[in-house]
Amino acid sequence: MRGLIFFVAVGVAVGLAWPSNRSAAPVAPAVTATAADEPRETVLERSEGGHFYANVEVNGQLVRFLVDTGASGVALTEGDAERIGLDFDRRAYEQVGMGASGPVRGKFVTLDKVSLDGKAAHAVEGAILEGSDISLLGQDYLGRFSVEMRGDTMRIY
Repeated sequence: MRGLIFFVAVGVAVGLAWPSNRSAAPVAPAVTATAADEPRETVLERSEGGHFYANVEVNGQLVRFLVDTGASGVALTEGDAERIGLDFDRRAYEQVGMGASGPVRGKFVTLDKVSLDGKAAHAVEGAILEGSDISLLGQDYLGRFSVEMRGDTMRIY
C-alpha cells in the first residue's frame, strides 16, 4: 500500500509540474484503430522501482516511457525526440511549465500517432523537455482509454 501511495504522490508531483497553460491547443480527434492493429487489453507489471514502463510507438518509432497517470501530458527526452525525427532547436526553447525546482523549458509538439498494443491516438499534444532523462506517457494519451490499477498491475483498455 505504501508503494501505491508513493507512486500516486510521484504522479501528482509530475502532473503538477507539467504545463497546463497551453494556448488554444486544438481538440484531438477520437481514437482510431485500423484492422491491422486492433486494440486489445494491455497489461503492465510494476517494476522493481515501483513504476510502470511501456514501449510505445511514436510516429512509427519505439520509445520507452514511464507510464505516469498523474502527468497531464506526454513528455519526450531530447534524445527520444531526435531519434523519432522531431524537428526542434534548443536555442528556441521557452518555458513550458513550472517544476518543483523552477521553470521547465522545452518545446510543445504535436505527435502524429502514439500507439501502445494497437491502441492508437492521433494528434497527441506533448513536449520535448530540456534535461529530462526519461519520457513520460501521461493523460494526453492515457485519457483516451480506460486505465485500471490493482496492486502491481496496470491494465489499459
